[in-house]
Amino acid sequence: MNFSAKIPNFIEDIYKKFHAKNFELYLIGGSVRNLLLFKNIKDWDMTTNATPREILKLFKNAFYDNQFGTVGLPVDNQVVEITTFRSESEYKDRRHPKKVTWGTSIEQDLKRRDFTINSIALKLSVENEQLIFDESNLIDPHGGRKDLEAGIVRAVGDPKQRFKEDALRLLRAIRIATELSFAIDKDTWKEIIADARLIREVSCERVRVELLRILASEHPYEGTMMLKDCGLLEHILPEIMEGIGVSQARPGRHHTTDVFTHNVQSLKHTPSSDPIVRLAALLHDVGKPKVAAADNEGFVIFHNHEIVGARMAREICERLKFSKKEKEKIYTLIRWHMFSVDEHLTDSAVRRFIRRIGVENVADMMELRVGDRLGGGTQTAESWRLKLFKKRVEEQLKPKPFSVEDMAVDGNDVMRELNIKPGPKVGEILRKLFEEVDENLALNNKEHLEKRIKELTS
Repeated sequence: MNFSAKIPNFIEDIYKKFHAKNFELYLIGGSVRNLLLFKNIKDWDMTTNATPREILKLFKNAFYDNQFGTVGLPVDNQVVEITTFRSESEYKDRRHPKKVTWGTSIEQDLKRRDFTINSIALKLSVENEQLIFDESNLIDPHGGRKDLEAGIVRAVGDPKQRFKEDALRLLRAIRIATELSFAIDKDTWKEIIADARLIREVSCERVRVELLRILASEHPYEGTMMLKDCGLLEHILPEIMEGIGVSQARPGRHHTTDVFTHNVQSLKHTPSSDPIVRLAALLHDVGKPKVAAADNEGFVIFHNHEIVGARMAREICERLKFSKKEKEKIYTLIRWHMFSVDEHLTDSAVRRFIRRIGVENVADMMELRVGDRLGGGTQTAESWRLKLFKKRVEEQLKPKPFSVEDMAVDGNDVMRELNIKPGPKVGEILRKLFEEVDENLALNNKEHLEKRIKELTS
C-alpha cells in the first residue's frame, strides 16, 4: 500500500527540513490510523527525535507554549503538531506527567500512547531523493493494525495503568469507538467501568470537547448509551440519569418509556447533525424528574418541566464551560420546546413564537420537535398540525417586522414629530406602535406611523 498520493505537499516540505538535519520524523496517531482506514485526515500529527528547541530552529513561525514536547507549526490554515519522543513517566493529575523525559526511540514513544490503533507510526524516509510513504515503513509494535482490521479499541499494554495515567482516555475510548463504529476490547472495557469515577478529575473543557465529538458522530445515540453502560454518563451528566425509572405513561398519551429512555431516543431521532442541537434533544426533558407529580386522577404530570429543565441545562452548560452562545441556544430550545401548533393561532402569535426563540433557532426547534415526537414512540415525524405550523412560520419569516428595529420609523422620527429630546417617552411610543404593527403588518409604512406618533400623544 503506497500512501504517497494522500500525503499533502506541506508534509513533504516539513520532512525535507528534518531530513536535511538528520532528524527522524514519523506520522503518528490519528493521521496514520485514518490513512489505513481510507478516511479524511484533519489533523496531521508527527513525532521526532529532535527536541523542541531544535524544531524551533527549523521553522521561524513555529511555537512552543507547553511543557510536554509539542511544537505547533501553522501550515495552510491549520496547525501541525510535532512532538518530541517521550518515555513513560508518573502522572501527577490523571492527565499530565510529573516530569517530561525525552525518549530515544520511536518504539519507546509508542509504548506510552493510549490505544493500539493510535500507536502505529509511519516512518518518512527517502530513497534516491524520492520520499517513501508505504506500508513497509509502518512501525506497529502493539498490534494496532490488526485491531484496526478487527474494529477494536484496545489500550496499549495494561489498561489499568493507561487510564490512571490520563483519565481523559476513558472518554476518548468511547468517542473513538463511536466515531469508527468499533467495539471496545473486553479488558479495556472492564477497566473503563472500574475507573469511570476518575473522569471527575479531568477538566470540564476536555470533557465537553469529547462529549460534543460523540454527539457530532454518525452514532450519537450508541455513543451515549456506551457512556451510560460503562458508568461515565453518571459523572458527566448525572442529571440525565435521574430520569431512569421515572414513568411517563398515562391514558391517551403516546409515551410508554421512562424519562431517560425518551431523552436518549429523542437524541437518536433528531435529524439535526449539530451537536449543540443534539445535546438540547438529549436534555430537553431533563427537568421532568424534578417536577413529577400526580393529577387528580393519580396520573403522572410534569408541570413546568420545560422551565425547570432549561435552568438545569444552563447549569450543565456552565459546568462544562460552554460558550455563552451555545449555552443560550440550548436554554432557548429546551425552554420553548413545548410550543403550541394549534391551527387557530393568529399570525401575530406565530410571529411572537419566532421572536421568542430567535429566527436563527427556528429550523433547529422544528428538528427538536421531530426528535421529541419520534423519541416518544410516535410513528410519524410530523403531525398535520406541525406541518401546517411550519408552513405558517415560513410565511411569517418573509415579512417584517420582528422587532421595533424593523419598523418604518425609529426614535429619530419620534423626536422630530414631537419635537422632544431622547428619553423614556421615545421608547414608550415605539413599543405602542410596534404592538399595532405586529397585529397588522400592512400598517408598517412611514406615513401612517408618523401620523400615529402624534395621535398617541394627543
